[in-house]
Amino acid sequence: MIDIGSRMAIEDLFARYAHAIDDDRLEEWPALFTEDCLYQVISAENWALGRPIGLIHCDNRGMLQDRVTSLREANIYEAQHYRHMLSATLVTHFHRDEAKVVSNYMVTRIMQNGETMLFSCGRYLDRIKFTKAGPLFAERIVVMDSRRIDTLLAIPL
Repeated sequence: MIDIGSRMAIEDLFARYAHAIDDDRLEEWPALFTEDCLYQVISAENWALGRPIGLIHCDNRGMLQDRVTSLREANIYEAQHYRHMLSATLVTHFHRDEAKVVSNYMVTRIMQNGETMLFSCGRYLDRIKFTKAGPLFAERIVVMDSRRIDTLLAIPL
């Protein structure tokens, strides 16, 4: 059973994650992960079939930082931003310094001209480590309900 303080710390981590992305503070995003983390975006179909192929696969914090650097300096894409809607979290496992958590998400994409659309929805499968600095994502698997993205998946989900 998880204590209320740990549950609130997890909720705070989720909120900081969504706001870092939605408020275009992407440089803060990698710091929410452990050094040896895993961040993967994969379709529900590939996930269900055990296929490890995803749209994004980063297996350490340095790769996340490189992704942000490339977004800022190298990639060319139409100006846009996201707005995350997150469900309540379900803690499926908790033991001292680690929790496994499942939650649902919806991300709307807002283009520079004001057009807003549902960009992605699915679930987060997380393994969270409780460190001296607070909880961090050791693993965040983003399982998208759709197997298609209509355009470049530039910004993290």
